[in-house]
Amino acid sequence: MICAGFDYVRPRTLAEAISLLARDEAKVLAGGQSLIPAMKLRLAAPALLVDLQALGELTGIRREGERFRIGALTTHATVAESAELQRDAPALWHAANQLGDPQVRNRGTIGGSCAHHDPAADYPAVLRAFEARFTIAGKNGTRELAADEFFGGMFECALESCDILTEIGFAAAPHSAYVKYHHPASHYALVGVAAVLSMRGDAIAMARIGVTGVGDSSFRAGAVERALVGVRPSDEAGVQAACAGAAAGVEARSELAASGAYRAAMTDVFAARAVKAAAHA
Repeated sequence: MICAGFDYVRPRTLAEAISLLARDEAKVLAGGQSLIPAMKLRLAAPALLVDLQALGELTGIRREGERFRIGALTTHATVAESAELQRDAPALWHAANQLGDPQVRNRGTIGGSCAHHDPAADYPAVLRAFEARFTIAGKNGTRELAADEFFGGMFECALESCDILTEIGFAAAPHSAYVKYHHPASHYALVGVAAVLSMRGDAIAMARIGVTGVGDSSFRAGAVERALVGVRPSDEAGVQAACAGAAAGVEARSELAASGAYRAAMTDVFAARAVKAAAHA
């Protein structure tokens, strides 16, 4: 289908972009991998597209001590090609390498994906498990939000009409992994689980588990996180027992590709796989 008519502007500064978003029915264009298909289907009809591609300061991966900072316009391909992320934040590297197809990875951006917050998107599970911080610029200045504050319900996040996500920051997480059961056509997650661990000897001292693809929103599996403390990753039965009921309390979505009951059952399976992969990262 053909999009409805719209105006297009490519601002040269972040301040200009924020001021343009004050116009009625204005939308940010980052990589366009979600917005443009929605426009073609007439599910979205913005009067103005504010293309951020000229804002080079919003791209790139930087390391500051034990923390990473990733510009919101950094493409999935750039994340997937980072040897430093592969070594010190492998869950994010795994997610980027399993995301979509080459065209999507080369055009889509990490910030655009997070702002869209598709219930089956990969990054939200990882960034919740990383306890990432999101830097947002708006008409009233800059603010920072934790991942659990940034992500909302289905296709919802904390960005307001004149806000632009500029950067995502998180601590290095070398013992981390992301695994997913992907939809065979779209490669979105039917179930995706991110695990971040810290170890004390051969036992888990701390676990953070992020889940996507199951309910209407990504979420943390808090009960599983608590149950994993003290478990040895080599104890397969112990890991499986700790991961049982990972989707408890979440209304799992049903569709042709997977029923809600199947999704819930697979959450336990993929949580255990993510924990074992993180322990060996």
